[in-house]
Parts: sequence; C-alpha cells; structure tokens
Amino acid sequence: MPIHYIYLFLAVLAETIGTSALQASQQFTRLWPSLLVVGSYAISFYLLALTLKYMPVGIMYAIWSGLGIVLIAGIGFFYFGQKLDMPAFIGLTMIIGGIVIIHLFSKSSIH
Repeated sequence: MPIHYIYLFLAVLAETIGTSALQASQQFTRLWPSLLVVGSYAISFYLLALTLKYMPVGIMYAIWSGLGIVLIAGIGFFYFGQKLDMPAFIGLTMIIGGIVIIHLFSKSSIH
C-alpha cells in the first residue's frame, strides 16, 4: 500500500478517535477526553499535511471526511446507542460508494 494511503487512513483513525472523545468530553468539561480530542486532531492534521505531498487537497479531504463520517456514525450507533434509520444507512452506503469510485477510477487521486 502506498505511504500516502497509510498516512490518510491513520489520519482518519486519529480524527475518529478525537471525535469520539469529543462526545466523551461532555463539551470539554472532562479533562482527559478533552486532551484526547486536541491531541488526536493535531495528529490527524499532521498526517493530512503529509498526505498532501501525494494527493490533491479536494480528493484527500473527500476521502478523509467521508471515511470519518462513516466510522463516527458506526461508533455512535454501536457505542453511544444513537439510532440510524434506513435513509441514514443508504446515505452512508453512498458515501462509501463515492470513496470506492474515487479510489478505483479517478486519475485525480494522486499527483
């Protein structure tokens, strides 16, 4: 796997951890989850900066935000007990489809 995809997937993972901790921080009233939010986002943005050496910002951001949305929705569903209806599942599936199309067919995904 090319290094820029490793950077990007690690950035998605860090962003997902940070956003999950944001829920746990209770509007930044709990110290450790709040520190995890800040640290995770800092790591995510650093990894995104490394990814930009290889990918255009629009494609990189589409993949980062799309995967982040899907992962956070899954964490919200399984861990925080948030409900998702059928339109939400369809929308999340469409996001995944868009990422797959970019990855498989777009010549814009790498410099």
